[in-house]
Amino acid sequence: MKLDILVIAAHPDDAELCCSGTILTHIAAGHKVGIVDLTQGELGTRGNAALRMQEADASTKLLGIHARENLGFRDCFFTNDEAHQLKIAAIIRKYQPEIVLTNAVHDRHPDHGKASSLISASCFLAGLRRIETMLDDVSQPAWRPRVVYHFIQDYYIKPDFIVDISTMMEKKLAVIQVFKSQFHDPESVEPATVLSSPDFMERIRARAREYGKVGDVEYGEGFTVERMIGVRDLFDLI
Repeated sequence: MKLDILVIAAHPDDAELCCSGTILTHIAAGHKVGIVDLTQGELGTRGNAALRMQEADASTKLLGIHARENLGFRDCFFTNDEAHQLKIAAIIRKYQPEIVLTNAVHDRHPDHGKASSLISASCFLAGLRRIETMLDDVSQPAWRPRVVYHFIQDYYIKPDFIVDISTMMEKKLAVIQVFKSQFHDPESVEPATVLSSPDFMERIRARAREYGKVGDVEYGEGFTVERMIGVRDLFDLI
């Protein structure tokens, strides 16, 4: 299946937390969107790998995305090396996205910046025809996404552009809360984390409102670019 947008992220729930409004907005506009999670988030303080996979399945249904895979890389210990690059290159060639969305270029969790670099490199390598990858024992043709954009996570980063998610803000919050193991539950006996604080969802809304203000909309999601964006028509910037 060819996708228009492929989100590749370090952990299950990264995509939901950071760009699910963008995902929902583009699906509503008729685009095909998929998610690839690098790890199962098995080293997270709360929950476990099996539960995270169940939550990811539930989120997939609520988002209405067209494909989702988990590459099973080691949480916190995957590296930006040839083996990992080739696996991601094969995924990129499989889905042939025009746009890749991925982790923040730097963040509190080291996996986020590490994934950002790994995925950027893999997108480039996927376009080199002399690098061979296989799918179902068949050699894959080279494919390079037109652009790679990085969403913004825990650390504040000044965005290069804003996506208007105003019509999808409430559904974005509903999608995030599907990952129940990670967020506030007064009956949970697991250790508290930044994500499980009672006001965390309000922080998500506040960040979206902040980016919305910058973008002159009610709610927004911010992204950074690897190269300058070019347009053919000045009215595309309005």
